[in-house]
Amino acid sequence: MPICARGTRLPYRSLVVAASAALMTLTLTPAGALGAPAPQGPRERPPAARVPQVTTPVESTPIYSYENAVRESVWVDTRLDGDGDGRTDRVAVDIVRPREAALQGLRVPVIMDASPYYSCCGRGNESQRKTYDAAGRPVQFPLHYDNYFVPRGYAFAAVDLAGTSRSDGCADVGGAADIQSAKAVVDWLNGRATGYTTRTGTALATAGWSTGDTGMIGKSYDGTVANGVAATGVEGLKTIVPIGAISSWYDYYFAKGAPLYGSGPEWLSNYVNSPAARQRCQAVQQRLVAGAPRSGDLTPLWAARDYVPAASRVRASVFAVHGMQDLNVRTKHLGQWWDALAAHGVERKIWLSQTGHVDPFDFRRAEWVRTLHRWFDHYLLGHDNGIDREPMADIERAPDRWTTDASWPPGGTVPTELHPGKGAVAGVGTLSATPAAPGDTETFTDDRTLDETDWAAQIDRPTPAKAGFTTPPLTRDLRIAGSGKVQVTVTPTTSTAHLTAVLVDLGPDTIRDYSAAGEGITTLTNRTCWGPSTPGDSSCYRETRAQNRAVDYTIVSRGWADLGNHASDAQGRPLTPGRAHTITLDLNATDHVVPAGHRLALIIAGTDAGLLEPPPSTPSLTLDLSRTTARLPITGGLPALVRATAGAGAAAPVAPAAEAPPLRGVDGPRAAPRIPDSVFRPGGRR
Repeated sequence: MPICARGTRLPYRSLVVAASAALMTLTLTPAGALGAPAPQGPRERPPAARVPQVTTPVESTPIYSYENAVRESVWVDTRLDGDGDGRTDRVAVDIVRPREAALQGLRVPVIMDASPYYSCCGRGNESQRKTYDAAGRPVQFPLHYDNYFVPRGYAFAAVDLAGTSRSDGCADVGGAADIQSAKAVVDWLNGRATGYTTRTGTALATAGWSTGDTGMIGKSYDGTVANGVAATGVEGLKTIVPIGAISSWYDYYFAKGAPLYGSGPEWLSNYVNSPAARQRCQAVQQRLVAGAPRSGDLTPLWAARDYVPAASRVRASVFAVHGMQDLNVRTKHLGQWWDALAAHGVERKIWLSQTGHVDPFDFRRAEWVRTLHRWFDHYLLGHDNGIDREPMADIERAPDRWTTDASWPPGGTVPTELHPGKGAVAGVGTLSATPAAPGDTETFTDDRTLDETDWAAQIDRPTPAKAGFTTPPLTRDLRIAGSGKVQVTVTPTTSTAHLTAVLVDLGPDTIRDYSAAGEGITTLTNRTCWGPSTPGDSSCYRETRAQNRAVDYTIVSRGWADLGNHASDAQGRPLTPGRAHTITLDLNATDHVVPAGHRLALIIAGTDAGLLEPPPSTPSLTLDLSRTTARLPITGGLPALVRATAGAGAAAPVAPAAEAPPLRGVDGPRAAPRIPDSVFRPGGRR
């Protein structure tokens, strides 16, 4: 099926603007001639000669000057008083837009990146910040969106979320202030909110230069805000491009009660707030502390920061991008958001890479810019370029090797049950379509010093900290695409226990090294340029290449839970030692092909070190195999599983411990970051 799950009627205003832009290619000088040259990289395509006629062009071209573009700042009233000072907050919006269009009375659409990071931390692989001249006018806009798209007839708006940089108010980590910061700007672009030329003055600023049609884009926190604004159903937001974005803030900090970080949202709010906001926002900080206890309970604060239930309100199309090995903003966020959007017929497209928390500009640059250009041309300029009829999904199968699917998950993908079974050696069992015999069990003891890579490396050894189960070597490829679940029934020895389920592809391969500092990429010294530059804003960025690792196994997916949440996702309770408890662990969304000759493994263990905070106690847990099931989204369903395992025979016998060397994988997970962006490191990405 095409990526458009529901039809789109092009507004008359957009047709007129698009037709006018086509006619202007006959009279305006190309931006490449007016702006600073792009010394390296892809050349700007000159505007093709066209016969003057009212038609919708296929592709916008760089007909406007970037060097002479209008650069201005506006403060938009959010109609909220987040810091409680008795006046409504204004958020700063830095804008760059084509001057020639404004002089000729032509309106342009807007690409918006609303972020808390423009001042504190920077954006992109080179941690760029916004800069200003002596008069306070914007000079540098981080990332390439302004350089590339402004010459093509777009405006770019960089919004400082409430409490950050030059904005009033307080950052509230996905709450009303964050979302209203950006929504108010969309409203202002459409004439429904008030803007000012200064932070405290009364001179009004209007957006008569804009069509009102807006596309929001951003990685991590920025993409999260795009999700949240789309979930309000605001009119004028035509598309969003969330990259590695959160869909539920509870699921960023917890996994069914199990804490994933050593702090709550109050730390992040304090981190991104400006120095002045830190002084005035103490009441907001206290509300975050009180509303987000480290108990892992699903409080009203978290419910207000869950965008998934509001997917029915989304009017914008969605182009989602995520790294399948993202251990910061895990793909559970993508999976649940994607499924909710699909259920409500939202137009959508998806890219899934083998990287961690990485922007597609840094793992597939040329194709990304080309695709994003066509996406915005279609949804913001109304160009009928066919992108809405192309395959929905691009999946990275191996480093820099991509495949496409007409829909995602692909047609014929069905939740399929696999069952762990008892093997000949304790802790080393089988995995098949056949349920285990009643009474079969495996026992392991939580070891908070070990992680998923330690368990996978010893999958064929009877080790005390995990229970492992494997299929025989497959006779056919087996594809897992989507979000899975693992239901376990375990009996603990203590009143607290955390659980991890890990899905593993056992077999040699070369994958992106998502555990390294670049999370799957290496940054080079040479640069390529993506549009014109100015002395204060270069369009040239350091190139990257895939950073690969030869491995004996690949982690496919993982999920976590606090067993105390067995009776309720919303609230935990002490366990009764010696009593069986059943809970379902949500596996992160993925798309992985287990090749013929490889084995598929399921590991059940306790604390996943570096990713999961340990429980207060150190439990041993007895797993009831007959009441434990993995429900995986397998393309082809049960018949495909049966075909892949038919004739495979029994798994190879386990070698004695002294003869079975550990399998090679990537390095273990680092300590989990506390911000929804890159792990702190010298020159790290944000």
